[in-house]
Amino acid sequence: MSTPEERLAALGHEVPEVAKPVAAYVPAVRSGNHVFTSGQLPMRSGELITTGKVGAGVTAEEAYACAQQCALNAIAAVRAEIGDLALVKRVVKVVVFVASAPDFTGQPGVANGASELLGEVFAGVHARSAVGVAVLPLDAPVEVEILVEV
Repeated sequence: MSTPEERLAALGHEVPEVAKPVAAYVPAVRSGNHVFTSGQLPMRSGELITTGKVGAGVTAEEAYACAQQCALNAIAAVRAEIGDLALVKRVVKVVVFVASAPDFTGQPGVANGASELLGEVFAGVHARSAVGVAVLPLDAPVEVEILVEV
């Protein structure tokens, strides 16, 4: 059986460096057998990969890619907290916030960017919320937080 990192590599991804918090919080916290991540923005190499509202300047496809990057950053936060992604038993819950134009209703499709990646890496399905919001930190189009069981 392959490791989560090997499954990521097979998908053309790798675990990035942990994104630095933009305020007074930590990227992840362990409580008992669970690790909760803070909301992860679509940061790559210290920069947002795009900004703006989905449905008004940011396409659903671009937002899907942002959700994937957020999920990768959440995976990095989990690994930094527990040391080895093989310790993850399952992804329990995923919450995806989508900065949306008023008439954009495709939040679930955007959230699939995170869910599908996490499902491939950790072999399973999870509970999820996909929420449209007016604005996110730094004008990010997507923010993702996850809860995993270890």
